[in-house]
Amino acid sequence: MKQFMIPAVAFAAVIAQPALAQTPAPDQLTQRSIERRAVEAVIWGMPAVNYDLMLQEMLSKTDGKVNQVVYWGRPLDWHNQTLTPNPDAIYFMAFFNTKDGPVVLDLPPGDTDGSFNANIVNVWQMPLEDAGLLGADKGKGGKYLILPPGYADKAPDGYIALQSDTFGGYMLFRSNLKSHNSADVARSIEYGKRFKVYPLAQASSPPPTVFTDAKDVTFDSTIRYDASFFEHLDRIVQSEPWLQRDRAMIDQLKSLGIEKGKPFAPSAATKQALATGIREAQTLLAARYDAGLPPFFEGSHWTYPAPPELVQAAAADFAEPNAYPVDARGLAYSYAYIGIKRLRAGQFYLISIKDKDGESYDGGKTYRLTVPPDAPVQQYWSVTAYDRQTHALIKNVNRASRASNSAEVQKNANGSVDLYFSPKAPAGKESNWVPTDPARKFELMFRLYAPTKALFEKAWKLPDVEQVTSETIGVRQ
Repeated sequence: MKQFMIPAVAFAAVIAQPALAQTPAPDQLTQRSIERRAVEAVIWGMPAVNYDLMLQEMLSKTDGKVNQVVYWGRPLDWHNQTLTPNPDAIYFMAFFNTKDGPVVLDLPPGDTDGSFNANIVNVWQMPLEDAGLLGADKGKGGKYLILPPGYADKAPDGYIALQSDTFGGYMLFRSNLKSHNSADVARSIEYGKRFKVYPLAQASSPPPTVFTDAKDVTFDSTIRYDASFFEHLDRIVQSEPWLQRDRAMIDQLKSLGIEKGKPFAPSAATKQALATGIREAQTLLAARYDAGLPPFFEGSHWTYPAPPELVQAAAADFAEPNAYPVDARGLAYSYAYIGIKRLRAGQFYLISIKDKDGESYDGGKTYRLTVPPDAPVQQYWSVTAYDRQTHALIKNVNRASRASNSAEVQKNANGSVDLYFSPKAPAGKESNWVPTDPARKFELMFRLYAPTKALFEKAWKLPDVEQVTSETIGVRQ
């Protein structure tokens, strides 16, 4: 029998190996554990912290309060630093809380004065319902009744009852614009102010709804990858009930200093571990985002707006017995907000972070997107440029998007539209230009409101964005 011989040098190395490895001290093991758990807490808690950032901005920077309405009295500009918002509609947001009983969101019907698209979510931004033309009310308006956790009474007749598993939540109400001219903007605002919020207990004689305009406020809810993240997360744990599916996080968060009924006062060592953990979470999420979401069109750099498994889980109220896509959810809410019940009905989004050649967008270069004719929408389409790092509107630029509901946008002879993204407008293309910051990378989102089946059947395809020069503008391959 042939014997297997280990060379003497190799044998010595094997024998010596245990002596080289040092067992970490208990405090080092604790530190590593907290760092790992901090990473997972960031990913798990992202949608709730995303929500709380917006709520705290309203409470600290405006006169708005819970169970009232904050709105932006002009199409959004860079002062609104929420994640990937739409500058081609008038935004109204109603943060509600049902700890004192059910709350009514009384929405107007669509008519000659206006129309809207709206989404209602809980603290975790899980969609409770969509509203508007392609929502539960089918454009007729309606009284959406938000019920608190554990509500046992029968909802009264005449309401669209939504059972929430959290006390807090919000509705994003987009009042549609016919155009960006001042008269249409004013009409859209007036229409949006027909929306009412009041407690069910006062439904027989509702008090006037309070509206607060935040158009001149630097409203910044971009994700803070620092120690404040855990302060927001602690606020959620203290104010909201534990969901059954999340009970495994109770001890995980306790080790970080977050425990229901107790103040968040981490030690110096824990603070250091939290800081390390959140920096790693930021790097991890950025890498996952840069790797790209699944392409919507085969071979395209236009992707789905969120991981498909998250869209499926949200539509099923996260009730699937063998699926809970926390990683996908954490990624999605690091660059966007709101939850949509019927993503393919009222609205659909496409994201592009790479150009035709697979390169990231450089704010110092010039790019062209040709939107083909006969876009598959019943309402309108738009394309918006965002800061690649923050996922918010690019700061200090005077326009963030171009849309089919803008009278300025020029069409080509065949009905297509050429849009340009660059720090300076190409000659003669000002009306179709979206400015970028030469010092920043950017990303694009293409929105389709009331999309038609031609989009999902891929009978219509949005081409990739291509880099162009002054010599090649006007030339197509």
